[in-house]
Amino acid sequence: MRIIFPNSLGGISILIPTGELPTNEVARKDVPAGVPYLIVEDAAIPSDRTFRNAWAADFSIPDGFGIGAEAWFAEQAQKEAAK
Repeated sequence: MRIIFPNSLGGISILIPTGELPTNEVARKDVPAGVPYLIVEDAAIPSDRTFRNAWAADFSIPDGFGIGAEAWFAEQAQKEAAK
């Protein structure tokens, strides 16, 4: 699975999870706060990178929104403290 999200340059960024965390947690952590993301199959990413800057995706119905690394780590610390 891959995580895609619109970046500040008008393109699409792609995250490749390592498997250490569930894909949805990687997306919440590594996608900037408030930015929509989609979790897609590997095959949905074009293998031809010739026109990489022309890739497009519809983020109108996202799988979620990022919260950013700082907020994610604070959330994890809060969960740990609550134990």
